[in-house]
Amino acid sequence: MRTFGDYELDDDRARLDLEVVWKFLSTEAYWGRWRTRAQVEAAIEGSWRIVGAYRGGELVGFARAFSDGVSSAYLADVFVVDSARGTGVGKEIVREMIDNGPGAAFRWMLHTADAHGLYRQFGFGEHTKGRYLEREGVNAESLR
Repeated sequence: MRTFGDYELDDDRARLDLEVVWKFLSTEAYWGRWRTRAQVEAAIEGSWRIVGAYRGGELVGFARAFSDGVSSAYLADVFVVDSARGTGVGKEIVREMIDNGPGAAFRWMLHTADAHGLYRQFGFGEHTKGRYLEREGVNAESLR
C-alpha cells in the first residue's frame, strides 16, 4: 500500500469493492459496457495484478493488468470516479501499476480512445515499427 495525498493505492484484492467496479464499467466505460457482471468478475479474478485507489476507505479508482509475469503486460479497465477526477489519482494508479509494481521492466500495452495524453507521460506511444498486429474480438463492434 502507498499513499498519495488523501488517497491510498493498494493491490490487495480482498479490499476491492466489486460493486463500484461493476457500476463504472457497466454504465460509464465506453470500452466495457457490453460485458456482464460475471465477465467483469472473471476478468478481475484472472488478472495478474489489480490496483485500487481509496479515499476514506471507499474505492474511487481502479486498474487491472494481465501478464505472463515475465516480460509483458496489458493495462486494462483504468478508471477514476467523477468525484476524484482532476486530483492526479488516475496518474498515480497508472504509476503504481506500471512503474512501482513487479512489472516495472515489462513491455506494457494498452488501447485507449481518449486518454493518449495520460499514457504518453509514462512512455506509451503509437506503435510505428509495423510489428504490432491485432485481431479485434467478437464484441469489438459493440464498442463503436
